[in-house]
Formats: sequence, C-alpha cells, structure tokens
Amino acid sequence: MKYRVTLNGKVYEVEVSQTSAELVNTYRASSAPPTAPAPAPSPAAPPPVASAPAAPAPVTSGTQVLAPMPGTILAVNVSAGQEVRAGDILLVLEAMKMENEIVAPVDGIVMQVIVDKGSNVDTDAPLVVLG
Repeated sequence: MKYRVTLNGKVYEVEVSQTSAELVNTYRASSAPPTAPAPAPSPAAPPPVASAPAAPAPVTSGTQVLAPMPGTILAVNVSAGQEVRAGDILLVLEAMKMENEIVAPVDGIVMQVIVDKGSNVDTDAPLVVLG
C-alpha cells in the first residue's frame, strides 16, 4: 500500500509492505510491538544555482587578527601592503547593533585582508593578517 505523507511541508510517498493482519500476526508471534517501516528518503535537494567564489586561504605566518565576536563587517580600512601601527583601526565590525573598531595589535604591514565589507563572521574568524 502506498501513502502520501506531508511532514514539515514536504510530501513523501511511503509504501507499506505488510497488511494490518500480517502485522497483528507478527505482533502475537513475537510478543513485541511491531516496528514501523523506515520512512522513505527525502527527495534529493536540487543542485545549487551558483556557488560563491572560495575565500582565499589565510596566510599561515604573521599575526592573525581574529573576530572577537560574531557580526557583520561594516568597513575595511586597510589593504594588503599597507603599513599600520598598533592601535590603528583595521576594520569596523557590527555586533548586537553596536559598531566595534577592530585595531591592529602590533605594528606591521598588512599581508592579507581576509574579509570584505558586508561579510558575516563568527567568533575567532581570521580577519586580517599582519606581518
């Protein structure tokens, strides 16, 4: 028997291989409750329409400036090759409706800017690499 079941807005077609009489007989014979058949696998998701370009791999040497909290990058004030001093504002991170200035922890040269304006970042995500 085939049934159409809707679960969380998705329609599944389920096929039951035993009749109810067979299930009753199985229950009496085993004295254990019958097990329900496994649900049909969900339909395959369509392939993504377009994939975003992969982010550049972070430079492994140098001082990584990490996100102190999750948020959105509002402004990027530096670019690769730029010289910065400790305390210079590298970028602005919005978190919990507050703008947080992310500053250079040391003097150096910006080796890589890993994020762009509008990027969403998680806590401890690398933002900038200084050398």
